[in-house]
Amino acid sequence: MKKIIIVLTTIAFIIIGCKEKTKISETTPLQSYTDSLFQVGVDSSQIAGASVLVYQNGKTLIKKTYGYASLELSVPVPEDGVFEIGSVTKQFTAAAILKLVEEKKLALNDDFTKYLEFDTKGRKVTIDNLLNHTSGIPSYTAMAEFGELMIQDLPRDSLVRLVESKAFMFEPGEALIYNNSAYFFLGLVIEKVTGQTYEAYLKETFFDPLEMTSTSYSSNTEIAKNKVYGYGYSPDGLKQKRYLNHLWPYAAGSLSSSTKDLLIWMTALHQGKVLSENLYQSLITPGQLKDGSNIHYAKALTNSSDFGNHRIGHGGGINGFLTDTRYYPDEDLYIICLVNTTGPKGASYFADEISWQLLDKNEPQSIDLDIDTKLLEGKYTGAVRGSYTYSIEVKSISNGLTIQSERDEKADTLKTYMGNNTWADDNARIIIKNNEYRFVNPSAYYILKKEIE
Repeated sequence: MKKIIIVLTTIAFIIIGCKEKTKISETTPLQSYTDSLFQVGVDSSQIAGASVLVYQNGKTLIKKTYGYASLELSVPVPEDGVFEIGSVTKQFTAAAILKLVEEKKLALNDDFTKYLEFDTKGRKVTIDNLLNHTSGIPSYTAMAEFGELMIQDLPRDSLVRLVESKAFMFEPGEALIYNNSAYFFLGLVIEKVTGQTYEAYLKETFFDPLEMTSTSYSSNTEIAKNKVYGYGYSPDGLKQKRYLNHLWPYAAGSLSSSTKDLLIWMTALHQGKVLSENLYQSLITPGQLKDGSNIHYAKALTNSSDFGNHRIGHGGGINGFLTDTRYYPDEDLYIICLVNTTGPKGASYFADEISWQLLDKNEPQSIDLDIDTKLLEGKYTGAVRGSYTYSIEVKSISNGLTIQSERDEKADTLKTYMGNNTWADDNARIIIKNNEYRFVNPSAYYILKKEIE
């Protein structure tokens, strides 16, 4: 009998061993790479934790969490951990505005002051200008005063009046500078038109119908299931995030969600279940500046080439959290990455690494210079994100150019010339001609003017 038991036990162990081997062999190279990538981030204390979801052609390739939701309590990030998603909030705001357009409660060409008292000094600023960051209104998050305001509990009109007191950065439609004020204002427009709070309207219009049970307006006081806490990286170790009153990120950045819910949202949005086809196209189609220049930012979504791959998406950053959501329509590929740490390795870093495991990264190729670069030398000045007067010094060198901004200690060499006075800098393009320095990337279009002596 003992021999029989030993034999049966041995067989059982062999079967179990086979099952374990089968399980190990089912781990894909992508899963192994992703595990290693995030584990290094956690082990090196560059991030506290993360949640990632990769979905392609109706199949989940990766859905995992890493690290900690609470470092203090050593609590791991739960399966459907809820992270603050920062500016990914903006696409919900934009979709809400388009719903109201569909209901003929407002129009994209309406001057926003029809719904919100704001002195534009005679300028017409449309709802569309707010949506695509071409209004010229300065962003409150770049203002020194916001450092004190962000911890206070004041009427939202306090922020409107603060922004109103500042000069426009450029005339409406002449440039694209990322602007949180615009989306703050859009939240107030939604409340004015609907008679509901911003969060109530989103819940009724999007969250409940789509069964997005983990998505809500962020709170510093409410108890939330699976809530993940935020941290900041420092060379001395991770620190708790700075306090921020969620009165202020508002429609520009105050939602919280999970990878599961964000996949529900993104697939519904891109499969036509949120907006009608014409309004969906309006949401994802970038427009032009007044001078006819093409931008790559649509309405809270960038739509551009990512090293040769068509990508629609948006990132987010808020105290203690970084987010990246991207959709590659040609490959039917969704990548969602949530990180509960602000630092050098954010959500976009991890999303990039995963993207290039699945896609071909086609680096731009340089051609021979066909221009006299000495004619381009000089100092170029203009408005950029966070500054009204930002300067770049352009110098000619053998077979090329160097550029040095006022914020940099040393110059960079422009290495990839693409013709027509245009250089590639990763996914950005730098165009220097007609006494202008233009910097174009998926979320910006800066125009700096040459200073003529």
